[in-house]
Amino acid sequence: MIQAIGLTSAPRGELPPAVEDLSFEARPGKVTVLLGGAAAGKTTALRLMLQLERGRGVALFRGRPLHRIPNPTRELGVLLGDTPADPSRTARTHLRMLTAAAGVPTTRADDVLELVGLSGLADQRLGEFSRGMDRRLGLAAALIGDPHTLVLDEPADGVARREAAWLHGLLRGYAAQGGAVLVTSRDAKEAARIADRVVTLSEGRLVADQEAADFARTRLRPRVAVRSPHADRLATLLVDESQRADHAADPVVGRAIEVVRESGNRLAVYGSSCAAVGEAAFRHGILVHQLADEVGDTSPVTPLHRADGRPPVPTADVPPATSPPDDAPSGSAPAPAPAPAPAPAPMVRVLQAARAAIAPKGTDTVSDTLTLPIIGATVPAARPARSSAPVVEQLAIPRLPAPGPAWPLRYELRRTFSDRAGLFVTLASVLVSLGLALLLARLGDAPTSRVLAGWPRQLPFPPAALGAGLLGALCFGQEFRYPSLAPERGTVPRRLGLLTAKLLVSGAAALALGVCVLTVDEAGAHYLFGPESVTSSTEWPVFAAGWIGLLIGCAWAGVLAAGVFRSTAMGLAAVLAVPVVVLPLVQRMIAEPATHSLVGLPGRLGSSALYRWPSGIDQAVSVAVRLATQPVGGAMALSLTVLVCAYALTMFRGWAR
Repeated sequence: MIQAIGLTSAPRGELPPAVEDLSFEARPGKVTVLLGGAAAGKTTALRLMLQLERGRGVALFRGRPLHRIPNPTRELGVLLGDTPADPSRTARTHLRMLTAAAGVPTTRADDVLELVGLSGLADQRLGEFSRGMDRRLGLAAALIGDPHTLVLDEPADGVARREAAWLHGLLRGYAAQGGAVLVTSRDAKEAARIADRVVTLSEGRLVADQEAADFARTRLRPRVAVRSPHADRLATLLVDESQRADHAADPVVGRAIEVVRESGNRLAVYGSSCAAVGEAAFRHGILVHQLADEVGDTSPVTPLHRADGRPPVPTADVPPATSPPDDAPSGSAPAPAPAPAPAPAPMVRVLQAARAAIAPKGTDTVSDTLTLPIIGATVPAARPARSSAPVVEQLAIPRLPAPGPAWPLRYELRRTFSDRAGLFVTLASVLVSLGLALLLARLGDAPTSRVLAGWPRQLPFPPAALGAGLLGALCFGQEFRYPSLAPERGTVPRRLGLLTAKLLVSGAAALALGVCVLTVDEAGAHYLFGPESVTSSTEWPVFAAGWIGLLIGCAWAGVLAAGVFRSTAMGLAAVLAVPVVVLPLVQRMIAEPATHSLVGLPGRLGSSALYRWPSGIDQAVSVAVRLATQPVGGAMALSLTVLVCAYALTMFRGWAR
């Protein structure tokens, strides 16, 4: 169950909030539709609920806010806009990465691919997917954790009619199993077709909260669509003939008609029939190009004529004509006077429409002129028929086990190995380091350590250190560029388990990069310039410890900075700031005479200890002290300290919000 209470977005300068004081509920076992135009605030409302946008209000999922849910992927399936995925990944790789994030078996990826009809395209790259395929993949990603709740932002937008019918049937089947489904839409016909309850928004405010039958009766009205080159003349004749005809005692429920000029030569005639309009046009010799029964949305049109002389019906989402009923929710608009409802359709047509709503891809579906009048008829058997056999059977996947403690590490490993950008950064760092190492070996005036690291004195940092920093920045930067953890995007910086996994994986990647650079540089120099180009050194412990610390420190700085600023570029900028900004500051501090008091510190510590240190401890402490007094080491330590504090501040601010 979803409960939204007082959702209000942040002010937009002098403009009113996109969403203001919005409250509604989406109950389990029901499909709830947020209906509104392009700027009604539907997407903003969803983003407020998912803590992806600043604002006020509370959104509860089964009684808990999002940041109180231990594993949101297992509670909430989200699809906002296009599928947030790296286009270079395949569908199976993307979903297997999400299975690791949700803590479910990898076989779940194949299950949901088969469920959404993409099992034959599992190895196709996402950049080659069509709009309909992308929507199917997004729904598969939302279902990967077997969530109780689905939150989908216009899932059928821009897809073919068959794709939309298939999607609607799948959502009905999901709700039939007890799940809560919240969907946004801008089409009133679509809302009436799939919803159990329709929440209408206008300019960020609640206009109405109605059952689907009430919504269809008050907003969707039967009409006759007419196209004629003499549309104005035909409209006048229809109104004149209706005024001369005998009406029932109550003109509201009688044969009073309204004629609406929609666009060009198209008319919409309410309260009449195709036969009556066709006969009138034939009697007066008016050419007609189209004549069809439809169900129209009364919201976007403005009536031009009404035969009984009464004022036109308002064109708001729910026309205010009478006071709201006793059971109407607070904040909803008054219920309108009942419009002429279509006659109940035969049961055969109801069953046909229900089967068409859940028809799989590749089968024919019935047209709007068949299905929409059925919705307004409020036939009791229509709802159970929609959520029948095929979809429910497909959705009956066994309940998944609880996620284990290693799910963040599994997710990060799969994300890293499926990311082409990381492989490109590694290769580029190794090649640039090799080129610089060969240049230094050719000149012959650089120490062995700088030759192996490919680090000329003119550069503040070696290329491998920048590569390690970029690998770390990609860990969190890709999380926000391609937000695989869609329901957790607002809580990603606060997931300490995920942060730990990213630090471990980025540190291991940086260490592997450092080993590759040293190995390749030594092999290249040895092969081109002989063994004398790389001589032995007595400073290997200090060099190895410093090299490892530098690369891992750069990787962690990239991870923390990208997590704080939510950008790969800002993560890399923080790494570059270490040699450019922090290093000169540390060098100035080290130049003070007080720093010389560290000389002989390991011996003094050993002599003052209660127990005799094991052999080798003095050397390790000496190496650590020497690294700490190095300008680069001090600059890296200072930068990591600042970034850790900034990350903690971001975490506490998120908790407070």
